Amino acid sequence: MSTDTSTLRSDVRYEPDDRPPTLLVAGLGLQLAILTISGIVLTPLIVIKAAGGSENYMMWAVFASVVISGISTILQAVKVGRIGAGYVLLMGTSGAFIAICITAIAEGGPAMLATLVIISSLFQFALAKRLSLFRRILTPTVAGTVIMLISVTVMPIIFDLLDNVQEAAHPQAAPISALVTVLVITAIALKGAGVFRLWAPVAGVIVGSIVGGFFGIYDTARISEAAWIGFPKGGWPGLDLSFGPTFWALLPGFIFVTLIGAIETVGDSVAIQRISWRRPRAIDFRSVQGAVAADGVGNLLSGCAGTIPNTTYSTSVSVTELTGVGTRTVGVAAGIVFLILACFPKALGAILAIPSPVAAGYLAILVAMLFVVGMKVVVQDGIDYRKGMIAGVSFWVGVGFQNGVIFPEYFAEFAGGLLQNGMTAGGLAALLLTLFIEVTEPRRRRIELPFHITILPKIREFLQSFASHSGWGKAMADRLDAASEETLLTLLEQKTASDEEEPLRRLRIIAHKEGDEAVLEFVASATEENLEDQIALLGERATEAPTEQEVSLRLLQHIASSVQHQQYYDTDILKIRVKAPAPSSD
Repeated sequence: MSTDTSTLRSDVRYEPDDRPPTLLVAGLGLQLAILTISGIVLTPLIVIKAAGGSENYMMWAVFASVVISGISTILQAVKVGRIGAGYVLLMGTSGAFIAICITAIAEGGPAMLATLVIISSLFQFALAKRLSLFRRILTPTVAGTVIMLISVTVMPIIFDLLDNVQEAAHPQAAPISALVTVLVITAIALKGAGVFRLWAPVAGVIVGSIVGGFFGIYDTARISEAAWIGFPKGGWPGLDLSFGPTFWALLPGFIFVTLIGAIETVGDSVAIQRISWRRPRAIDFRSVQGAVAADGVGNLLSGCAGTIPNTTYSTSVSVTELTGVGTRTVGVAAGIVFLILACFPKALGAILAIPSPVAAGYLAILVAMLFVVGMKVVVQDGIDYRKGMIAGVSFWVGVGFQNGVIFPEYFAEFAGGLLQNGMTAGGLAALLLTLFIEVTEPRRRRIELPFHITILPKIREFLQSFASHSGWGKAMADRLDAASEETLLTLLEQKTASDEEEPLRRLRIIAHKEGDEAVLEFVASATEENLEDQIALLGERATEAPTEQEVSLRLLQHIASSVQHQQYYDTDILKIRVKAPAPSSD
């Protein structure tokens, strides 16, 4: 089965529903905010300075970015309706938008940027609502590859930070403070016991900053010059509703980068689920939909405010993996810290004053762990030569474009330098390769029927025809028949009393052949419990008297070589693989 519960994760101290001590929650929320606030602030600074924007607009954009990051981070954690993941997923300004946002401000002004961000955010809401339609393209292989490529994209920035100190600073200030930060975090994370391990990142930053202060590279002037409480002098730039040639020329680029950002969010929301629970469980794609929708809300708010679009920050996945604390209250705490920092410039200055080499050492460890998380997402989905080819080729395409070594004379200026970002280039390669496999696959056979027990004879006839067309004999046809019967009975058991009062649901069955296996997809209206998790739990209830539903699950477990249950808000997709029996020796 695809969910393995034989080994519990002992390093997970607090799961999403747990309520750890308030001091711990506040400390972890603060360290997450410290980690990401510089990126949230620096992205609009870089964009607006490069585009020649005014000082007042720049201060407004920074303020708005921090406030919106706080709101959307809280929204991801608390999950309002179908918006939000229900996990610790920090939100912040997206570096993938830097190039195209500079172009938008330079050619159309801040009001043009605001309109483009609003329009492109609508595509995220559409993607979140109908995510199930893109399940064969936005696969764990694509998501995991994008996560690994985040490390490739961020590492050059980290390396630049290593020696980003004043010219008058001691020559050894940068390497020593960075090294101390890395050593402290690594030592506590590897050898620290219990609660001490949770404070490894904070301890590393504090000790590294103290060392930096000894060398005089901690920017105390930034703190002393900042006001205690203050708001930006600039204001809202408004919207450009002229929809001229500049708008239509830039809109496709904004939509594409928004799609890449959504893929990153899908990958982050899958990764955070993998590491937040002690007992491995199937990915809840309703949570993934919620994460993409919350990302869309962040982008919509960013557009309305006239600042740079948002995305999920993968460092929250790394910190959760490092500390073992997945409680969603940490996400709420981090969001509150963002809101406080936006209104208290002196507190914001204390964080921004942390020496760049210290921040680089901190980020280097988290990005390294993020790379491993990406590998896990790819491998845990089950890897074959096709998935390995997609991940490997796409990763190195991303590395090549990030380093500008793949025909730069042709691609350096393509689409405003869009492919110079390794995550964008590699993510596009993974999407195209996955799409190529889907387009060139043999035609899938399908049937749609009323979702009722009386359809079993029609399903049997359909599967017999499929087995015959695929070159399999009666033994395989019987095995497919048994698997489909147990699957149908199990799905029907999931219907609640209220379902009986609703119009009869429809069931679509899609069948195709992969090697010596038949792959059957049962697509129906959404149910409550994940059957993949229920199958994984059967072993723990082996001594109890099985219910009728458990009998069906046990038979399905015996017949199928794997079972995957993807739950979306509007759709359930139960995917089973049935291996053809070995040919008779007679």
